[in-house]
Amino acid sequence: MATLTLIRHGESVWNLENRFTGWVDVELSPKGIDEAKHAGEKLAGMHFDHLFTSVLQRAIDTASLALNAARISDLPTTRDLALNERHYGDLQGLNKADIGKQYGEEQLKIWRRSYDIPPPNGESLKMTQERVLPYYHAEIEPMLKDGKNVVVVAHGNSLRALVMHIEGMSPAQILETNIPTATPFHYEFDTEMNLIGKRDTLW
Repeated sequence: MATLTLIRHGESVWNLENRFTGWVDVELSPKGIDEAKHAGEKLAGMHFDHLFTSVLQRAIDTASLALNAARISDLPTTRDLALNERHYGDLQGLNKADIGKQYGEEQLKIWRRSYDIPPPNGESLKMTQERVLPYYHAEIEPMLKDGKNVVVVAHGNSLRALVMHIEGMSPAQILETNIPTATPFHYEFDTEMNLIGKRDTLW
């Protein structure tokens, strides 16, 4: 059996300001730092063989803070932009409430949560999934097949893309799925990559 642990980064300064972040490399807020440390406390006593993160600092810092809190050191680590947050295009840096007022709350929800409708000059969740899943199949899945325990620290939408695949969700189901910040959840697989258990899954 192998365990895949997924963690969304802690609150960033732009999460706090309710701004679309995407690929902009912002740092964790003070609350996000505390969240990351608390996530690490939940990992205490667990064994991991490899860490994967995006190349964005908020994910890298969350991983570092969490593993330090869990007293896990010297963990082999791979960072890749395939795990980056969804790119929000022209919306990056803009306040979500302002976008809701300008375009309507329904359009805002579509841009934020729909599967295949991208914001202007940005990525849809489907497009994000098209870069996340090949990376997952090529780099992460082989480790799980070998019985290794893997932790992935990434972003709301790159993790939604993974969760949709792992749980076999429909586009309608993923529309209503939100991944909370800095909350570890775990999927357990057999050597044939059959999902045999999940823990701390909040939806």
